[in-house]
Amino acid sequence: MWIFITLFAAGCQSIRTAYQNTLARETGFLHATLSRSLYGLPLVSLYLIICYFAFGWIQFPSGSLFWVTASVCAIAQVIATYLMLKVFQSGSFTLGILLAKTEAVLAALIGLVLLDFTLTLVSWLGVALGVIGAFVMSVKWQNIKQVHKDTSLLFGLGSGFCFALSTVTASLASHSLQGSIITSAGVTLFYVLALQSVILCGIQMAKERDLLAPIRKNIVLSTKVGVFSSLGSIAWFTAFALMNPALVKTLGQVEILGTLYFSKKRFAERITKQQWLGGAMIVASVILVVSSTIK
Repeated sequence: MWIFITLFAAGCQSIRTAYQNTLARETGFLHATLSRSLYGLPLVSLYLIICYFAFGWIQFPSGSLFWVTASVCAIAQVIATYLMLKVFQSGSFTLGILLAKTEAVLAALIGLVLLDFTLTLVSWLGVALGVIGAFVMSVKWQNIKQVHKDTSLLFGLGSGFCFALSTVTASLASHSLQGSIITSAGVTLFYVLALQSVILCGIQMAKERDLLAPIRKNIVLSTKVGVFSSLGSIAWFTAFALMNPALVKTLGQVEILGTLYFSKKRFAERITKQQWLGGAMIVASVILVVSSTIK
């Protein structure tokens, strides 16, 4: 089941990111980052009510594990999204998505420390191949000696690390709750989006000195970002709760196919042979991961 949920999440995220890139160009990075949480919160709230009646409620742990890990997840996602949008500005839509895909192997490494999940040799090969494919698609080989000075690369890797941290902490937060794992994932997602909305709304209102600033800018496009973001997040958080987050994110690399489509059709970016080669490596990595988990 986690495979189909992940594929749905990847599709929604691909569409959301394309809309978010357009929104960032029109309204700025801050509002584009805010839109995915604030405008997605109503749909997630409805989903949580459905979970309550369908699967029952959950019990919160006596300690602070849930609140700490869920808060880290929320903040890491905000930073990751902001850095990815910065890559869009300094590099390209395709480059931003591809560099953020390093989160798969980073999630596997972080998961070794924070979670009890382990990977098989085939799964590790799949994760590694996916990350290498992302680099093949994004690095300009003629400037390889200066690659460490490329702000796009640094922002992209930073985005990948923060996304990986948010992935692992989301799984950890969900598993700290007692009750249905589906409802637990929904509660975690609701808290994450609520905290992000409060933080980002506060920053935007203070920066622009306007209490209505978060709802004044391109409401239609912001709503599209929020809806597809919430649908994708519901699927992602559920998949994180069901399976090793590293494997979920590696399978989620199929989002690259949507990235190539939108970069060519929506943003008129040229796709090179190098990018097609890297894309083929990513598809192969997905096949390895899926084949290693199906029994």
